Amino acid sequence: MKNNYKYWFLLGLLIFTIFNGYNYAQTDSVEIVFFYEAGCPHCARVDHFLKNRIEPEYPVQIKKFEIHNPEHAEMLSQLAKFHKTEVYTPTVFIGDTLIKGDERTDLRSIEEAVRTALRTQPPSPLSYLNKKVNLERNLSISVVLSAAAVDAVNPCAFAVLTLLLGTILLAKKRKRYVIKAGLAFTTATLISYLLMGFGLYYAVTIAGIQQYIYIIVSILAILIGLGNMKDYIWPQKWFKMEVPESWRPKIQKITSGVTSVPGAFGIGFIISIFLLPCTSGPYVVIIGMLSESASKLQAIWLLIIYNLIFIMPFIIITLGVGFGLTTTARIEKFRQQKIKKLHLITGIVMFAIGAGLITLVLTGNI
Repeated sequence: MKNNYKYWFLLGLLIFTIFNGYNYAQTDSVEIVFFYEAGCPHCARVDHFLKNRIEPEYPVQIKKFEIHNPEHAEMLSQLAKFHKTEVYTPTVFIGDTLIKGDERTDLRSIEEAVRTALRTQPPSPLSYLNKKVNLERNLSISVVLSAAAVDAVNPCAFAVLTLLLGTILLAKKRKRYVIKAGLAFTTATLISYLLMGFGLYYAVTIAGIQQYIYIIVSILAILIGLGNMKDYIWPQKWFKMEVPESWRPKIQKITSGVTSVPGAFGIGFIISIFLLPCTSGPYVVIIGMLSESASKLQAIWLLIIYNLIFIMPFIIITLGVGFGLTTTARIEKFRQQKIKKLHLITGIVMFAIGAGLITLVLTGNI
């Protein structure tokens, strides 16, 4: 009877082995992503295990990435952020599983992860990277466009440009001259804001605070939103999200002395500094976000797009006054009438951006 149990046990084991092998044969291959460093003995051990143990036994596709390649190092960094952990080589990704190191327990974990993946068929580890990158890219573009739109209708910039154009129009009595001066002022503003944006972007990246940047910019965006909504509800209380009162006579004095195109160009740089307390909030949020979610080239292009949107009202006002379609008095009246609503729109958009970002951070989506 005991011998019969042995036979039944051996028969069962044979059937299980055949069935299991058949399942592996019928299963799509599993993708293994292996990050290594050339010359690393620990990496060599994992590589040997993958070649001589895993590859002959299981239907797998092994993709290897050497981290001295900057692109591969960036991939590993992004995957590490996705898994919310620090990584080092050797590192193996199988589905949503991460295994670091070359100890026996690590090698056994790799084989167990392969077996599990053959049953569950998870997506490629690189697909998680692509989803995250695509989410951050789309998020960056949408937030940049939204913030640029609210910054473009900033009442502070309207006030300074209107004052400048009115001064030049009274001095020169020529509307076409106003167009040249207005465009010179706009060009100088564009250049100065781009330079400040690039400088701040590189400062943030060099400071090495990218892992906290989404939390920082989320809180900043919420505070800017609440500040602007406060200006709509209680415009005279506490503080204003505008140029400080003590600066305004200086701005008026500087601007009223400009009557030439070169002067308008030069004043554009100077006034940009005075406008920073009023206009820099959305800009700083965007720069901080791009330092984490975009490459340098992407950040440059998105900052250019942001600033082109920012100066569009400058161009519209300049052409409107230059061609006699409106007057500086009408523009200033419009600004005074709509300033509270502009603060409300800015407040809602910035609060929504901040709340959306912090929600994504807390849910682990970025």
